[in-house]
Amino acid sequence: MTEFLKILLTQFVPVYAFVVTIRNLFFDKSVFKSKRVNAKVVSVGNLTIGGSGKTPFVIYLTNLLKNSGYKPSVLSRGYGRNTKGYLLVSKNDEPLTNVQNCGDEIYQTVIECKVPAAVCENRVEGAERLLKEVQSDIIVLDDGFQHRWIYRNLDIVLFDQKFLLDESIFNQSLLPLGIMREGFNSLKRADAIIINRKFCKEKNQNLIEKFRHYNKPIFTAYYKAISFVDMTRKTEHTLEEFEGQESLVISGIANPTSFLSVLNDVGVSSKNKIIFRDHKNYTLREVQQIRKEFYQTNSHSVVTTEKDAVKLLQYSIEFDDIDIFYLKIALCMDDEESFKRYLSEKLN
Repeated sequence: MTEFLKILLTQFVPVYAFVVTIRNLFFDKSVFKSKRVNAKVVSVGNLTIGGSGKTPFVIYLTNLLKNSGYKPSVLSRGYGRNTKGYLLVSKNDEPLTNVQNCGDEIYQTVIECKVPAAVCENRVEGAERLLKEVQSDIIVLDDGFQHRWIYRNLDIVLFDQKFLLDESIFNQSLLPLGIMREGFNSLKRADAIIINRKFCKEKNQNLIEKFRHYNKPIFTAYYKAISFVDMTRKTEHTLEEFEGQESLVISGIANPTSFLSVLNDVGVSSKNKIIFRDHKNYTLREVQQIRKEFYQTNSHSVVTTEKDAVKLLQYSIEFDDIDIFYLKIALCMDDEESFKRYLSEKLN
């Protein structure tokens, strides 16, 4: 949305703010009541639309809970899927459906964590049905901060450090002028705040101090590039093996800037690239576009994100003459031991 159009829509910001305020007030005063389910619930959410790094954190948190002796499952809305209502995505290790039916984020989470998972717009219904079908004692609620109909034992809110540094009205304002679903004052109902600086090496201490007055535990995290993985063969290659390569870069994520930046950091040129919109559902048209650009630029390979790779995998036959790799990343906590202790205290 252009800045000019956003300015025209400024008049609707007070209306949006009023609706959000009244809705939250009704929950705070128990006019609307959150429903408990037969498992602990940990919500991972944010105050903005897209791009805060929820999926890598959900994967990190789910694996952490799994390694701590819990039986975690994951519940998501399934953004970008071509189905509606409740859908069981996984009972144990492998997906029971394809990425188009459930959405790229939950599909990636199942592949990485090998846990039960489901998608449903109605989180209460989704949680209740999921718990009837699988064995789970804790549900990780993906993008759940605004879904207050379901009771949660822990509310974690993520911020992208880049978002916090950009204080422009087109960023840190409520929709439709900015990208905020709720104002910063909603942090009063959060349990913990995580500032994700993605691939940025330096922590911004000023940002951390800025949030101290909310009296919430504040943790910081970052992304670490691990390796390049062959999309079809699943073989891993070191970052050094790709240094100096002229690859065709494909991205269909909310904020591709960090992805392009880390590729440049590890020596992969992003000069040749195709940037699609977030949650891009690839069709044969895009496949042909990628193939054409690959050969026209004389690229060595195609490099993409893991979220894109799970959707491009269905076209393995069409790409049988092209090597496609995704960048494998991991979310790392700066003080993981403190976060583990906090998590244990809150859940026990």
